[in-house]
Amino acid sequence: MIDNLFIPKGYRPLLDLKQTEHAITVIKDSFQSGLSSELRLRRVTAPLFVLKGTGINDDLNGTERPVTFPVKDIGDKEAEIVHSLAKWKRMVLTDYDIEPGFGIYTDMNAIRPDEVLDNTHSIYVDQWDWERSITPEERNLCFLKKIVKSIYEVLKRTEFILYEKYPQLTPLLPSKIHFVHSEELLQKYPHLTPKEREDVICKEFGAVFLIGIGGALSNGEPHDGRAPDYDDWSTLADDGLPGLNGDILLWNPVLERAFEISSMGIRVDGEALIRQLKIKNCLDRKELLFHRRLLRGEFPQSIGGGIGQSRLCMYFLRKAHIGEIQASIWSDEMRKVCNDNNIPLV
Repeated sequence: MIDNLFIPKGYRPLLDLKQTEHAITVIKDSFQSGLSSELRLRRVTAPLFVLKGTGINDDLNGTERPVTFPVKDIGDKEAEIVHSLAKWKRMVLTDYDIEPGFGIYTDMNAIRPDEVLDNTHSIYVDQWDWERSITPEERNLCFLKKIVKSIYEVLKRTEFILYEKYPQLTPLLPSKIHFVHSEELLQKYPHLTPKEREDVICKEFGAVFLIGIGGALSNGEPHDGRAPDYDDWSTLADDGLPGLNGDILLWNPVLERAFEISSMGIRVDGEALIRQLKIKNCLDRKELLFHRRLLRGEFPQSIGGGIGQSRLCMYFLRKAHIGEIQASIWSDEMRKVCNDNNIPLV
């Protein structure tokens, strides 16, 4: 099915296949180096799978099925391909004894078989997962915004480095990123869907950090889904609105819509965890390994997120389809339609 596929009118790639592969290397090397320096992160090795039933795997919106398989040598216990490493990273901060002000990042590869395939979604996910220890006093909206601004500066530097090598890739990022809460966006555009609200605000400002994703808004619905056990989307911030998390969204002129490149936030403490498990009617999770350790106070307070590698390359290289960046699986119909419209899938 290609109902969700968008074909830009008159699309032509700005880089050929060889240039694209080289430019991907430039982006990845430049961005991860800048991110590491800006946030004081050290690289660690990440797992591709974790044991089922530990509570370590990220369940995203709570409906996606992980790929599972039995491990013969440990009694056929089932392992799961990771969806992301949101909770695993917090355990690593503890195991590596990372002090506040420092953190980790890793290359995360995942398989999400329930994704609906389109221009920006693939069953293969690659991102930089990062996590940084913070003090209890830094669990606030002001600190969240400070970290977002730091990441945004790395984005702008990476864009300029790429422009120096490929002048046809004219920089598009505005000088500053705009902050708005999902409730404020709802009040401003009450008759639009969440995705339509994102499109409008991103087209206006170019780069937006949308705060407070996961909890119900005044219309009784969340802006988007979030698991209850990593991001804190329920704690009231200084402005009286709930949520210490959000998404970095950029206006994508090729796709003519808002383009999410990162989901991130300050992580739950024990109080927020119990509150959010109750809201989502899954209080039984508190008996899982990760949740027990968190409630015992074994993990540091932290902030973290994921930044899509293929997504970021797709944006900077002005590509129309994520399949121009990464090798994945697409239907024959999608491949044909893309090929007929100058969109060469890897």
